[in-house]
Amino acid sequence: MISIGPVLDRLAGAASASHWRACALLVLIALGAFLPGFSTVPPFDRDEPRFTQASKQMLESGDFIDIRFQQEARHKKPVGIYWLQSAAVAAGEHLGVPEARVQIWLYRLPSLIGAIATVLLTYWALLAFVSPRLALLGGALMAAAVLLGVEARIAKTDAVLAACAVATMGALARAWLDWTRSLPFVPDRRNWLVFWGATAIAILIKGPIVPMVWGLATIVLAIRERSFRWFAPLRPLSGLILCLIVVMPWVAAIAWKTGGAFFSESVGNDMLGKVAEGQEKHWGPPGLYLLIFFGTYWPAAAFAAMAVPFAWARRREPQILFLLAWIIPSWIVFEAVPTKLPHYVLPLYPAITGLLLLAVVNNGIDRFRFGAVATAWLVFLVPAALVGVILYANWTFDHTLPYLALPVLALALIVAVLVVNAFRRSDFEGALWRCVVASLLLSVGVFGLAYESLRSLQLSPRLAESVRAVGCADPAVITVGYREPSLVFLTRTDLAMGADGAAAAEFLNQPGCRVALVEKRFAADFQAAIAKAGITPRVVTTIPGFNLNGGKRLEIGVFARQ
Repeated sequence: MISIGPVLDRLAGAASASHWRACALLVLIALGAFLPGFSTVPPFDRDEPRFTQASKQMLESGDFIDIRFQQEARHKKPVGIYWLQSAAVAAGEHLGVPEARVQIWLYRLPSLIGAIATVLLTYWALLAFVSPRLALLGGALMAAAVLLGVEARIAKTDAVLAACAVATMGALARAWLDWTRSLPFVPDRRNWLVFWGATAIAILIKGPIVPMVWGLATIVLAIRERSFRWFAPLRPLSGLILCLIVVMPWVAAIAWKTGGAFFSESVGNDMLGKVAEGQEKHWGPPGLYLLIFFGTYWPAAAFAAMAVPFAWARRREPQILFLLAWIIPSWIVFEAVPTKLPHYVLPLYPAITGLLLLAVVNNGIDRFRFGAVATAWLVFLVPAALVGVILYANWTFDHTLPYLALPVLALALIVAVLVVNAFRRSDFEGALWRCVVASLLLSVGVFGLAYESLRSLQLSPRLAESVRAVGCADPAVITVGYREPSLVFLTRTDLAMGADGAAAAEFLNQPGCRVALVEKRFAADFQAAIAKAGITPRVVTTIPGFNLNGGKRLEIGVFARQ
């Protein structure tokens, strides 16, 4: 039997001998982590289909300035991600992808590219702190992180935003470490262009988040140095001009088109609303990100926790200080804001990876410390709990088990045990590479195989399929009792949303091919209304399922009239 340790060691050594080989290996690892389920996992309500539907409407309307979901103005985020998604779908149409505008994987391509870029840029950023071999490991650990894997499969802003954040902080690190004589090489003269170019893109993607991250870090470092002179090589004046050139054309266009309403909504209601209170049921107490960290940064989270004493003891050293300035101020802000979503802290995870690797190379992880081995077992316990949830959900909702996924999930848990064994031998680098392997296996098992068997959670795709099965071209559709954005995306932009069964009956009583989706709570009203109207729609099917957002079992009847 071939031992996994020597194979991983030789692979890491061969790949880290060349930047090109290291990047090629990281791309392969990232694709292995992100592609399972990429095209088969349905739109994830509610944020993802809101983004994709708005991008689809840009293609339908030809208006690439304003952002809308059906008739409602979506003045929450800047336009950058919508442009990227629209471009990906337009390219798919040009290449002949069937029904490109409802193919969710096309809209996810910018997120996939952003996640791969995050992995590669993590490698680039960490080269300022550790050897190429450890920087390669750092990029692989980012590819393995659960949170980045999820964001790579969701068509929204956060994977691209993470890439922009790592680019800016990698450039900032080079300026800081060069000033403190802690950089083993001379920064490239185009370092400032990376910093400001990524900042400009980030502003178009999600406004001030990335400038906040590097701005807070810069303030902390300037206070420590009692000077901003170290920031001068990043050419702030030229950089600000570059940002204005990139951002201002759309800012001026949207201000003119909406009369300033975009900014009052996005800044006044969306951004400041999240600061004032938890929006859309996403409230969470301070400390929540620390609590979920062991899940979102799995599999490396347990080892990162063990690196905390090392980071604190050497916090005044330039490298450690920079990484702490990257993490702590922004983390405090995210914890203080009442609205809590797991992806908010994703731009900080590469810095945590850097601290972990510095602890490894400087013997800063003590396996004999009280609780260390128990903490290491989280590498096994977290996926074991996830597997338990998946099996329970499959059996509870669909009365089946994901049989194809079971061997892969079991293998992932076995490799997780090997991680603990390597840790107990003080083979920390080997343990972290085994973490990457365990994550790749879990990705295949969960996203590639197990999720597909959870049919009850896929209400919108099944409803859209039943609409297509009616047999007429482009039927008009109304839904009553089920109002998820994914249904709009998968059916049609003018999907009607009725208030009760009478509205569905009235809709069916109009000319043309029409389909009504009526949730069971409204069935009696619907039957009474169609009887009163004297119409007899055809019962196409009845679809049972579970709506995660509402936390309820639903049963939706599909009725057609031609």
